[in-house]
Formats: sequence, structure tokens, C-alpha cells
Amino acid sequence: MNRNILLIEDNEQNRYLATFLLEKRGFRIAAAPDGPTGIAAARSRTPDLILLDIQLPLMDGYDVARELRTLPSLRAIPIIAVTSYAMPGDRERCLAAGCNGYIEKPINPETFVNEIERFLS
Repeated sequence: MNRNILLIEDNEQNRYLATFLLEKRGFRIAAAPDGPTGIAAARSRTPDLILLDIQLPLMDGYDVARELRTLPSLRAIPIIAVTSYAMPGDRERCLAAGCNGYIEKPINPETFVNEIERFLS
């Protein structure tokens, strides 16, 4: 069964790499380049999982995660922060905003999809 993932990421190269790796394993990907577009896409698509960059234009990923968690239809959807923020406390801040997981950039192409699949089982 194909799973639907919403990728909220402003960097085109990061979107390409994540999409390539996930589609290669059978996932269907929808992408959004900023927070407001990502929230609208999540509402209309109800994905199985959301991959969320934290450093986004217009609205940062923390605010996006908090907004997504207020929507009843999206409360149970796993949100995984995929971010270059890797200082002490950044992981905890992502989780406190409503994310279920945290993956540091640059992503490891060898392990990225397996990390994502953990949240879908």
C-alpha cells in the first residue's frame, strides 16, 4: 500500500532529494514550499505523515507544527522535523511544538527512509 507524505520544505534541492528517496520506496509525495501552503495542503490531502523543515519562509516550522496540531483531522498524523537546527535544545523545541520526531540535516540517504518508516508502523 502506498503511503502519502507531505513534504514542507523551501529548499528545492532538499525537496528533490527527499522526494527521490521516498518515491524510490513507493511513497507518494506532495510538496509545499512554505508554512501556509503546507498547512493548506495538509488540510486538503490529509497525508499519512508530514515532513517539516523548521527554517521556512513566511511562517517557521514551529508555528506550522503548532497550527497543524490544532486541527482535529490532523492531530494523529505524525510530524517529523527535518532540520539543520542541531544545537542543544533544538530537538526538544521541535517536539514541544508538536512534532513526533526529529531528523538532522543533511539527511543520510542510506538511513532516511528507514527513519521515516518507523513513524508509519
